This record gives sequence, structure tokens and C-alpha cells, in this order.
Amino acid sequence: MSEASVTRAAVLEMKDERRAMHEGYVFLDEKCLLLGGEILRGLARYGAIDRELVAAQRTATAALQAAVARHGLGDLQLYPPLAQGDATLVRRSRSVMGVRLQDVEWQPAREAAPASVQPSPEAEACRRAYVALIAAAARLAAISGNLERLSREYQRSVRRARALQDVLLPELEEQVRGVETRLEELEQEDAISMRRFSAQGTAGAGGCSSAA
Repeated sequence: MSEASVTRAAVLEMKDERRAMHEGYVFLDEKCLLLGGEILRGLARYGAIDRELVAAQRTATAALQAAVARHGLGDLQLYPPLAQGDATLVRRSRSVMGVRLQDVEWQPAREAAPASVQPSPEAEACRRAYVALIAAAARLAAISGNLERLSREYQRSVRRARALQDVLLPELEEQVRGVETRLEELEQEDAISMRRFSAQGTAGAGGCSSAA
């Protein structure tokens, strides 16, 4: 560091920068805590819906077997599906510390399903079971995407916080100490110079008085 930059103003500027870095670290640390909490809640929801999906798969498989036993595979393939006209995925967006998350609900069509030539309780149960399976799969897919985005942002924030705490802040702290130490040395040198100048001035004045 050059002597020109060793000033009190430079020290104050570096301390302001250090304060801003520390505030950034505190923010990132709190952000990691909030993201971690949201990840834990998301994992709990993922586990619950995953169990729901597994149960829905078992129900759908059993219903399909019963429907095939009743109609046969060929006739069941001709069984009219549920109406698809206004079936949709309803998405609700929200944000956690700048991370965009989505909650999804599958809404089947509200219109009535086409009538079948040979309706049966087994086939109707099979249709309902697969609607429930689709709904659970949609919710699970949304939570999986949320967890992926949260995880990426959490890892990025952790890296930034560690860089501030372990690298940037210690380096800046060392620079501040170095400048303050150099300022003290310069002030001591100035004080010594002033005392020498004062002593020389006093000696010179004493010599003039004697000569007079």
C-alpha cells in the first residue's frame, strides 16, 4: 500500500466496506436458515405426497385388474375416458427469498364423462383411481421442482457466505489493521520530528540570547 493511501479517510472507507460485508454475511446467513427451513418443510410434504402416490398407484393397479377382469383388455381399451375439455393444472406461484416456487393442483374436467355402452362399477372405479393418481403425481412433480430450485439457491448462498466469512472479511480486516498500524507509525514519526524541530528552535533561541 502506497503512503498516499495511508490516511484516516482510507481507514474509514475500509471500515464502511467491512461493515457492509458483515451485513451481507448476516443477510446470507439468515437467508440460508430460511431456505433450509423451507427445504425441510418441502421434504416433509414430498414424503407425505410420495406415500399418497404409492397408495394411489396400488389402488389404480387393483382397480385396473378388476376392470380388466370384468371387461377384458380389448373392451376396456374402448371404454370412454373422462372428459378432457376443461381439465387443467392450477398453478399458484409464491416466492421464498427470491426463489420462485409453485404449488400445483390437478383439476379434472367438470363436464360429464361420455356414456359407455357397457358401464360397470369396476371401470368407473378405475377411471377415478387414475384421476387420483394423476393429481398426486402433479403435486409431487411441483414439490420436486421446488426442492431442486431451493437446493441450488441454498448452495449458492452458502458458498457466498463462506467466501465472505473465510476470505473477504479476514483480508479486509488485515488491511485495516495494516493501515492503522502504519498511521500510528507515521504519527509517531511526526511527533518525533516536531519535538526535534522544537528542540532545535529552543537551542537556536538560547544561542542568540547569549550572543546579545
